[in-house]
Amino acid sequence: MAKDIGIDLGTANVLINVKGKGIVLNEPSVVAIDTKTGKVLAVGTEAYRMVGRTPGNIRSIRPLKDGVIADFDITEAMLEYFINKLDVKGVLSKPNILICAPTNITSIEQKAIIQAAEKSGGRKVYLEFEPKVAAVGAGLDIFQPQGNMVIDIGGGTADVAVLSMGEIVTSRSLRLAGDRMDAAIVAYVKNKHKLLIGEHTAEKIKIEIGAVYDADPEETIEVRGRDIATGLPREVEVTAAEVEEALHETMLAIVGAAKEVLEQTPPELSADIIDRGIMLTGGGALLKGISQLFASELKVPVLLADAPLDAVALGTGTLLDNIAHHKQY
Repeated sequence: MAKDIGIDLGTANVLINVKGKGIVLNEPSVVAIDTKTGKVLAVGTEAYRMVGRTPGNIRSIRPLKDGVIADFDITEAMLEYFINKLDVKGVLSKPNILICAPTNITSIEQKAIIQAAEKSGGRKVYLEFEPKVAAVGAGLDIFQPQGNMVIDIGGGTADVAVLSMGEIVTSRSLRLAGDRMDAAIVAYVKNKHKLLIGEHTAEKIKIEIGAVYDADPEETIEVRGRDIATGLPREVEVTAAEVEEALHETMLAIVGAAKEVLEQTPPELSADIIDRGIMLTGGGALLKGISQLFASELKVPVLLADAPLDAVALGTGTLLDNIAHHKQY
């Protein structure tokens, strides 16, 4: 008998939750292909190690961009590889799949995600919106007649939503999140230190000393790259305060989206949000000072999910159980 699975199809990472087992896969959304033959050489962690380090005939592709499928065939190949790796198919049956998407995607983009899941081995495919699933995974009871607000900052999109009675009441989705932050760090180091660095290095800076509020100027990281003037390798020191400056514009946009959502929220639900606070999920929630930034800008308590990176994948497990029990929300 096939085991039902929940997929957090992220721009940066794919997480898969197998019913009864929990999260069993967490790998980068990267596929390495041979451009001469079109053959897939590596998927996930192995392909991620190749980013920026491959010869001309090998390309490391991220088939998802800004939370949606940019390359359908490569996405299908990646999903098929992960599903086969987990051995969740039965002898004569295929698994049901619950897959997640940002709130602002078009009906064509929704169909593309569903088709990719079906072609990679799904029997029946259910599509749910990321902030709803993230809220469930973070432990919020969104099925009661009360307001819950979640801000999910992933790799490709930042989703802000207010939920009640199991549905999204008001939401905004921005196609700028972790990837845009990495690009902002690359641009900042280039302009300030005249040093070219790759996306791997930018991501390492973000993870190790990334801060968005009241950063510690004493916190630093040694960064290696290529000097713009000489073309030779060079090392510089980057501070947390500099990272805060680099990320300022992106964070301002996400705060702006959260303010818009709050302005459109019915008064009764707004009162609930003041009582219950806002839940932060996604990899971006791990940036130092992020809860203080949102709390100071939105004047509402802000909470960090226990496992922000896993919230969406955990939520798919809960919702799969509900589907299995034929609960109707």
